[in-house]
Amino acid sequence: MRRHFVHFLWGFLTVLLGFIAVFFISVWNGWIGYMPDMDELSNPIDKFASQVYSADQQLIGTWNQDNNNRVAIDYNGLSPHLVHALVATEDERFYEHSGIDFIALGRAIVKRGVMRQASAGGGSTITQQLAKQLFSEKAHNTLERLLQKPIEWIIAVKLERHFTKEEILAMYFNYFDFLHNAVGIKRAANVYFNKEPRNLNVTEAALLVGLCKNPSMFNPLRHPGRCMQRRNVVLMQMVKSGYVTKDEYAELSQRPLGIHFTKAKPVNGSADYFQAFLRQYMMAKKPERENYQAWQNRQFVLDSIAWEQDPLYGWCNKNTKRNGEPYNVNTDGLRIYTTIDTRMQQYAEEAVRKHVGGYLQAQFNLASRYKKNAPFSSNISRRTIKEILNRSCRQSLRYQRMKEQGATPEEIKRSFRTPHEMTLFTYHGDIDTVMSPIDSIRYYKSFLRAAFMSMDPHTGAVKAYVGGIDYQHFKYDVVMGGRRQVGSTIKPYLYALAMQNGMTPCTLAPNVQRTYGGWTPRNGSRARYGQEVPLRWGLQQSNNWISAYLINLLGPSQFVNILHDFGLNNPDIDKNTGPVLCLGPCEVSVGEMTSAYTTFANGGIRCAPLFVTKIEDSHGNVIAKFQPLMTEVISEVSSYQMIDMLRAVIQGGTGSRLRYAYHLTADIGGKTGTTNNNADGWFMGITPDLVSGCWVGGEDRDIHFDNTAMGQGATTALPVWAYYMQSIYADKRLGYSQNTKFSIPPKFNPCQAADTINVNGIQEEYF
Repeated sequence: MRRHFVHFLWGFLTVLLGFIAVFFISVWNGWIGYMPDMDELSNPIDKFASQVYSADQQLIGTWNQDNNNRVAIDYNGLSPHLVHALVATEDERFYEHSGIDFIALGRAIVKRGVMRQASAGGGSTITQQLAKQLFSEKAHNTLERLLQKPIEWIIAVKLERHFTKEEILAMYFNYFDFLHNAVGIKRAANVYFNKEPRNLNVTEAALLVGLCKNPSMFNPLRHPGRCMQRRNVVLMQMVKSGYVTKDEYAELSQRPLGIHFTKAKPVNGSADYFQAFLRQYMMAKKPERENYQAWQNRQFVLDSIAWEQDPLYGWCNKNTKRNGEPYNVNTDGLRIYTTIDTRMQQYAEEAVRKHVGGYLQAQFNLASRYKKNAPFSSNISRRTIKEILNRSCRQSLRYQRMKEQGATPEEIKRSFRTPHEMTLFTYHGDIDTVMSPIDSIRYYKSFLRAAFMSMDPHTGAVKAYVGGIDYQHFKYDVVMGGRRQVGSTIKPYLYALAMQNGMTPCTLAPNVQRTYGGWTPRNGSRARYGQEVPLRWGLQQSNNWISAYLINLLGPSQFVNILHDFGLNNPDIDKNTGPVLCLGPCEVSVGEMTSAYTTFANGGIRCAPLFVTKIEDSHGNVIAKFQPLMTEVISEVSSYQMIDMLRAVIQGGTGSRLRYAYHLTADIGGKTGTTNNNADGWFMGITPDLVSGCWVGGEDRDIHFDNTAMGQGATTALPVWAYYMQSIYADKRLGYSQNTKFSIPPKFNPCQAADTINVNGIQEEYF
């Protein structure tokens, strides 16, 4: 009996060992679970990340699975204290094992698994932790985590076979997220100590290594006491490993944390909004109506147009690799060459920050002190404000997660009114505070938003793209993603239609207030009231009565048609076919407006935005090239006439402060725009080589300046354009000069045309 039992045990052990062997062989070869191939292991940080380059040959970003744009450094860029602290704390036999420390693993199994000692320590090596960070998804339960462990062991062994110990340490530090947008050790050293990793001293290195255990729990900004305790634990481990003496520990453990916090900033010119837009744009799928909500009909139409007309939209799903699968920008190692110029991008971001963040926001905050409903307008009711805030709550990630988890409406409401620890944006750097989510929503609504885009009117190349005031905290992109009412910036399209119908800048029109089908437009000025005034003067002064006269004369349907030719494809334009359309109530994106204005600077031909010039595969083969998409909208003569009128806006009209306040002497045309209640401020500016557009406003239309002097486009948006162009002209490397003129024939007379017409009973003579 005993012999049979022994045989049974030996048999069971043999079967068990055989099962374990088969299991590990299956895992090793990827038959069970996920096992990255050898090529992927050779570049585990990026996992075949796509690289995004600017037009001036700068790497502005990498796209991978975890969405982190880290800046990697090699082992030589690490402080020795970092290496000593990590090895002493996480893996004291790191240099002795080949990926798995069987001594530590056995100790963990006995003490944690059998004896249930929570403080017994783990058995994972640094290499195993790296394998987990790189290749393991977050486990949802204990069983799933247990199944991940063998996979991580094998990946760790393979990592050890393919990389030196030094490379593994560098990868570990480059990958880890230290919070506060400090992904990777370079960003962490910059953010917490304003240093490079190689210059960190022993206490600074110990602090950062201490964060590796749990960065949220030991956050030095929120929990400095807890962080210091953890730092000193790391220092004590360094004592045990012989990297620090006991006498040194006695002194080092008493030192303050020494935090010199600096908000993580993107690499200059990295264009975060642009990268986020481009990534989504290229990965878009063919629009299917069932994938859109009922209220998203407009977006479905716009996406459908983009799918048919723009090769870049949905490029990954329109093209396939050799194996027949569609491309993926996160895993296929593409090299994407964009039209962004990092220098111009930096100037655009600085211009937005300088005016909107440095001046305009301070003025808005000052005005809000006297508003009981701040930051909302005094003209709306508390009930309306409550509806706006409730809608924002429902759209928040917190609300959606709680609803998915089955929370009741009362629980959700209580959560939004309960103070929580949070990090808030300010223009002077992030701050940690305690605030209820509903109050934080109201706080963020107090910030004015802005968007800016600049492009070459002859090639369509987008040189600068600023979708908002700060990507980390305000991710909504108003350049291509958002649309706002355009106000008077729509008027040049109407005047272009007039030029196409035989009028000239000198054609006279009655400057009187009239009623058109029950609609009586108002005007901000009664200058020259009752007179016959030239159209040039009408656009220069942004006169609403002249615009109403023209759309009544030419017809709203003809105006709608030319708006589509200019690239304004919002289906809402087709619904709003009354004469009021001439004052810009329709919603358009900054990108569409900027593209439309290229028509005037490019001889009547509109250039669609060109974001990418070419794409290469991971082997450097060119797999796609992109050319500008151009459409003739108006005649060349009409474009010259429009330049004449847009120049007048700058010379003596609503854009004249570019001359007397910002001292720009270049050949400039432009148009300001302001919508009802100053909700939206616009400026569109054209030069011979650049067309740029800017919008400034609140997140909601009920957030705005209550007085026109501060809320008009000439005050809110025009200065951003001015600061940007000042920087462009000052940087001689870029090749832009204020002496460059529009390419108009020297003897061209804008008041002459090809034939003789009769407008409003006035005979005019043309050559």
